[in-house]
Amino acid sequence: MIAAFFDIDGTIFRNSLLTEHFKKLIKYDLLDFREYDRRVKEAFKLWDERVGNYDSYLEDLTGTYVDAIKGLPIKYNDFVADKVVELKGNKVYTYTREMIKWHKSQGHLVIFISGSPDFLVSRMAKKWNADDFCGSTYHTCENGTFTGEISPMWDSKNKLKSIHMFCEKYNIDLDKSFAYGDTHGDITMLELVGHPKAINPSLELLTNIKNTPSLKDKTEIIIERKDVIYSVNSDVKVLNNNL
Repeated sequence: MIAAFFDIDGTIFRNSLLTEHFKKLIKYDLLDFREYDRRVKEAFKLWDERVGNYDSYLEDLTGTYVDAIKGLPIKYNDFVADKVVELKGNKVYTYTREMIKWHKSQGHLVIFISGSPDFLVSRMAKKWNADDFCGSTYHTCENGTFTGEISPMWDSKNKLKSIHMFCEKYNIDLDKSFAYGDTHGDITMLELVGHPKAINPSLELLTNIKNTPSLKDKTEIIIERKDVIYSVNSDVKVLNNNL
């Protein structure tokens, strides 16, 4: 069986599902904006002005988010999660949207693997007709609230475990399979398959691709800006950090 593994945030979705969910929780007065503002504002400002690191911003945001939803009732969370996908679920890149359709037409398995919360990943998987999915698990108490504990899925180690699980479940041939990712957390996923594709890669991911012979030779780099999609190889010149 041939599979196509897709990261979601920054690869399919043109933002972060977690970010959109966070904003909606604040909008509906389920979280304290002041705490979000204090812990994340500076990291976001640096990224927004393109003088900071995107991965650092996401790390700060995720840590704040995990703390903030502790004790949040699941019934409120489900309402907000539904709204996020209903209102923002079509905010996707043209390239990966079309590749999902192509893989489905070829009879390939489409699997979403994302660091975003599983309750958001499951909704996106349903919306885009994915065959299976795996996201970060946010654990709950018996009283129906979040504990503040998670089993993450944003790092390469845990994505590796998930891919091996899917391989056993579906008898996947990795040499013939595809993977799509945008950050360093996707590096193992890209290394495992015969057809890796980096979508608007972060500097850290691009650096690793350029410095890893097995990836450099086979990874296609896709850049989507405005209404144009570019395909380049790993020799693309990076104009910052002297790469």
